[in-house]
Amino acid sequence: METNTKAHLVGGPRDGSTQDSDGRALVEIEIDGMIHRYIRTTKEHGEDGTVYNYDGMVAPDGGEPGVEDPQARVASPKADSEGHGGTH
Repeated sequence: METNTKAHLVGGPRDGSTQDSDGRALVEIEIDGMIHRYIRTTKEHGEDGTVYNYDGMVAPDGGEPGVEDPQARVASPKADSEGHGGTH
């Protein structure tokens, strides 16, 4: 059985586009130095893939002082794997 890993992105800066998701529940896209997150839904896009909803934007290095607590940032697996500051 072939697994379809095409993500149909809904909302955010890539609304209406597709991207390979590798079957992950979270797709992260870096645009202009920020990480944009899309979350897998249970909705299928015809026979052509899965719908991923926009979940927001995070800074790769975590929160900015005065805006949010940098220690309490939402982790970004992509940013963490690339060695950005944040919680390290």
